[in-house]
Amino acid sequence: MRMNIMDKFFIKRPRSEESSNTPKVPLDSKSSEENINTNFNFNDIVSNPGLRKPIKDFDIGIRDQVRREYLTRGPCQPIGHKFPQKDYSKQKRSFQDAWFKQHPWLEYSITKDAAFCFWCYLFKPKHIGVVNSLQNDARVKFQGFQSERQSVSHLLATHSHEMEVAYRIRLMTVLDVTRFLLKQGLPFRGNDESSNSLNKGNFLELLEWYSLRNEEVWKIVNQNAPGNNQLTFSKIQKELANACAIEITRVIIDDIGDSYFSLMIDEARDASVKQQMINKNGHNAIDCLFAKHKLSLLRLRGQGYDGASNMRGEFNGLKALILRENPYARYVHYFAHQLQLVIVVVAKDNRIVSDFFQYVNMIVNATGASCKRRDQLQQHHHDRLVDQLEKVEIVSGKGKNQESSLVRPGDTRWGSHYTIILQLICMWTSILEVLQNVYDDGASSDNRGIVASLIDKMENYKFLFVMYLMRRLLGMKNELSLALQQKDQNIVQAMRLIEVVKTRLQHFRETGWEEFLGKANSFCKENSIDVPNMEDNMPIRGCSRREGQFITHFHHYRVEIFCEVIDLISQEMHNRFPKASTELLLLISCLDPRDSFSKFNIHKLLRLAEMYPEDFSMTERMMLKDQLATFIYDVRHDDDFANIGDLGGFAMKMVDTDKCAILPLVYHLIELALVLPVATARVERPFLAMNVVKTDLRNKMGDEWMNDSMIVYIEKEVFATIDNETILQCFQKMQTRYIQLPPLSSMRRTDGSSSSSVHR
Repeated sequence: MRMNIMDKFFIKRPRSEESSNTPKVPLDSKSSEENINTNFNFNDIVSNPGLRKPIKDFDIGIRDQVRREYLTRGPCQPIGHKFPQKDYSKQKRSFQDAWFKQHPWLEYSITKDAAFCFWCYLFKPKHIGVVNSLQNDARVKFQGFQSERQSVSHLLATHSHEMEVAYRIRLMTVLDVTRFLLKQGLPFRGNDESSNSLNKGNFLELLEWYSLRNEEVWKIVNQNAPGNNQLTFSKIQKELANACAIEITRVIIDDIGDSYFSLMIDEARDASVKQQMINKNGHNAIDCLFAKHKLSLLRLRGQGYDGASNMRGEFNGLKALILRENPYARYVHYFAHQLQLVIVVVAKDNRIVSDFFQYVNMIVNATGASCKRRDQLQQHHHDRLVDQLEKVEIVSGKGKNQESSLVRPGDTRWGSHYTIILQLICMWTSILEVLQNVYDDGASSDNRGIVASLIDKMENYKFLFVMYLMRRLLGMKNELSLALQQKDQNIVQAMRLIEVVKTRLQHFRETGWEEFLGKANSFCKENSIDVPNMEDNMPIRGCSRREGQFITHFHHYRVEIFCEVIDLISQEMHNRFPKASTELLLLISCLDPRDSFSKFNIHKLLRLAEMYPEDFSMTERMMLKDQLATFIYDVRHDDDFANIGDLGGFAMKMVDTDKCAILPLVYHLIELALVLPVATARVERPFLAMNVVKTDLRNKMGDEWMNDSMIVYIEKEVFATIDNETILQCFQKMQTRYIQLPPLSSMRRTDGSSSSSVHR
């Protein structure tokens, strides 16, 4: 009888298998082990409850780590999402986000359109919600899992109160060092972190510097700390940085609440030199981000990107993918960047202009290949300026005739193409003299040949013609570029400058040929460069002379270069600054509070409300017209609103004076205007933080490490409002710690002197 019972639970194996040292897999466990992960992977942590892998499918050794990661993220609660309605009997019902406040365990999956229990997912396979149910049991386990002091590992470990106090001081010190390095965007690790190294890296060096100046800290860090609890391992540094980023994000998400928000995305290259944030891959990343932070795509009202040529495509770009799901997520790209993209397109798409800038790069490389050549160039230019000053050909003054060197034009350096052309014209003679010296002193025939071709190219009429043409065209846009880069630009003025540039381009195309040709020919004659007769014939490029196909020089320079380049710039200006985008900004500018709302226009603001039918119904738009009339009369006669210069400050004043409750529709319109990533330099500057955090020496940093560093570096103001205790508690909850943090109250009772050094 006993053998029959045993056979029900165990499978008999032959004796040969029993004696073998090779472990055998049970027959009925083969299929189950295929679904078990033995290594923890952050990609397995999915915020969407409808797409998660069950807890039982994780290896038992990492289940607690998986639970803690989900506990850190919290339940998926997309507040503000427009939940679909379903027919129940004769009524239509839908999920309500107000239930999230009533039931903190409740989750919702947008893809599955279903509700889930967060507690049951972590500790029970299914949800049954009575008093003595599995759900109630899961709640008890969830609350116990949150408190590490109730864990078995903590109860088995014996740590004195002094050890816990030392652990808190040590952890607080390490956190202070981490905060400093994150705020400055500095690297943590060193090339050699051994004890006898002279440079252990920023983290260890700063920790040692701090401990030498604080005796209390020196007693419990580095060599004075337990060998298994020094808190200097790179994993601890990354977890602290992650805790800082989590708390910053939590503050921002709480501040957003159920309000509208905008989205700004920058693209970066991974190790395989691929753009990570383009098309559907970027859209999936946004879905995961929104699910992680309980945001709804339907609350999105503005989007702006860097690298717009890849992400704003009309058919499959990220902009189009988002607009399909939410047509009210208005796209506004930073205008100064758009203008630079116009120049980049012209410099690459037109063959003649592209050849010109390629030769310009070669000239810059040839004259700046060594310190000797750069010094020669500056000396030649200096001597020439002195000679011109003596002949009174130029005048002296503050900021004039400064020494300069050639700078290679770059696609991301605004105004660099225009600057290099001005430098070429000013330093023309000096550049030719340096190239001639390089040719005379050349040791190899290859270098002499390259320099000789550069001299021939510079003394070619077509090169001079294109140089003067680009100088004139880029000069027209330089004022617009400078205006768009201002910190707090006037949107109306920027829109007018865009129209001015378009008008000047058309006028220059129609009437500017003769004047431009005269200046270009005059420069050629001054520098002894042959000017071709515009009536003579020349072979068509790409065709053999034997075919007898010729065109005049006039047709080549007037039509194929002059008109074609201007038309290309005009077309790009039209594409980069579409009427819909400029109209939206012009409508928003009517809310500019400067000069007592001098640009206020009720009809334009009603037109702005019509662009958001999801936010303003027909009845609300009729009410908005009356509220706008009351609003403008009120604020123009209220001294509290007299000296406000920006819309953000005006919205804060409306909240302080409770006008947001009196005029809710007007305040909602202001909210929509503030949400848009309007074309100011403040929008683009966060993108530049990537160049500070991810340098050439840190180009292998992981995505999560880079993300945490970027969040802290960009959101410094928010980071300053978060105290150390909040970050420490977040750090402790990430996983089971060897020692638990003692309460601050017990530390104050034990040692009042240590309280000031550990509590911020």
